[in-house]
Amino acid sequence: MKKLLLVLTISFLAVWNASSQSTFNGLDMNMGNLSRLSNAKTRSISPENYTGEKGKGGMASLEDKDKSNVANASHAARDLGQGWKVNPFVRIQPGETFTMANIEGMGAIQHIWMTPTGNWRFSILRIYWDDETEPSVECPVGDFFGMGWNEYAPLNSLAVCVNPGSAFNCYWVMPFRKKCRITMENINVKEPMTLYYQVDYTLTDVPTDAAYFHAQFRRQNPTDNSIYTIADNIRGKGQFVGVYLAWGVNNNGWWGEGEIKFFIDGDGKYPTICGTGTEDYFCGSYNFERNGQYKEFCTPYSGLPQVIRPDGTYKSQQRFGLYRWHIMDPIRFEKDLKITIQDLGWHLDGRYLKQQSDISSVCYWYQTDPHGNFPRLPDWQSLEVN
Repeated sequence: MKKLLLVLTISFLAVWNASSQSTFNGLDMNMGNLSRLSNAKTRSISPENYTGEKGKGGMASLEDKDKSNVANASHAARDLGQGWKVNPFVRIQPGETFTMANIEGMGAIQHIWMTPTGNWRFSILRIYWDDETEPSVECPVGDFFGMGWNEYAPLNSLAVCVNPGSAFNCYWVMPFRKKCRITMENINVKEPMTLYYQVDYTLTDVPTDAAYFHAQFRRQNPTDNSIYTIADNIRGKGQFVGVYLAWGVNNNGWWGEGEIKFFIDGDGKYPTICGTGTEDYFCGSYNFERNGQYKEFCTPYSGLPQVIRPDGTYKSQQRFGLYRWHIMDPIRFEKDLKITIQDLGWHLDGRYLKQQSDISSVCYWYQTDPHGNFPRLPDWQSLEVN
């Protein structure tokens, strides 16, 4: 028992010391260093405080003469007045791009919460670091938060949580050195969207070895020669930290025999990392099946949170949502990275079957900037879930 206690004490101290070395002055808080003081400043942006300035929250007036802070809930708050939930949301008109946050200085995004209405494929989230003119994050908002099929499903993980009724939460740490700009574009050609949101961030020193967060959306419908490209043209030094897949199956039978492959730093025909099957990569096994049924699951690092089954009327094919976060096991690259996954099923006569699935993905990684060019985002008709 004494030996066990000694080992546990040494392990705890090692973790404590490691966390002490990497606190980032309040940028990277965890259970090991929450008690440590910091000079970091906590700020938050929402429709009740567009700038995140200290002491400027809840100031919207029922009669804002210069229209700089439109009180969207003025009717509901008409008997209460300023300070009483006068402006908790924004409306974004068709074709409009709204700036959710515009932060000056050095710091990091620590948490984003939002609940957008309408078609989540038609709301495009973009994030720009420092002086970028091209975004480092560009995704339909549903896919970014693991809801690619425009239907709610509970998702409980360390990096992303989706809670009732449709509350999107992101905990990826996103450092910046000069500024941060976050926008939401409504590409719906007919309907406005309502957006409640909050961006929680810290103003603090950012170490020289902190990389920038990136997220990129792709879709193939159907896949090209049964090979789906999750990421390509990633150039620089960094680490891949996760992927979300919205997988629509057009074949009968089991669909997830395909191997994921990571081509790292100049790999040619053959990759450095080759998985053994789709469900294996997402930390499941044997078709995600128990007693003849797919079993949804959520864990801190991986999950199958969503299985959409045909209803015999209007819903056809099976659809799946999967995530895998490389938080404990990031895949590091020095120069470049490409990731593919095979769209491969299982034929009833005992052989592999090339498929033509509808697959969308969001790839998440950190890297030094500038980043490579993102593929052009499809138009709304090509983004739509059908």
